Amino acid sequence: MLELRPHCECCGAPLAPDASDAMICSFECTFCAACVDGRLGGVCPNCGGGFERRPRRPAALLARYPASTARRPLACADG
Repeated sequence: MLELRPHCECCGAPLAPDASDAMICSFECTFCAACVDGRLGGVCPNCGGGFERRPRRPAALLARYPASTARRPLACADG
């Protein structure tokens, strides 16, 4: 099950579980679309993979399967 990480791992911007601009790689590294399209050039700085839009968990299931609240270190050097 996806963690639905709470922030962009590049700029630190918050990403709600239903964020339409959340992007993930195959390892669930999570970034905002602005960082993916701009600073990252569509390549994950952690694994070198590409990105897809992060799926949204149905609101009815968020209570039973909540999004992660754990923050990860920023991957971009100047974060």
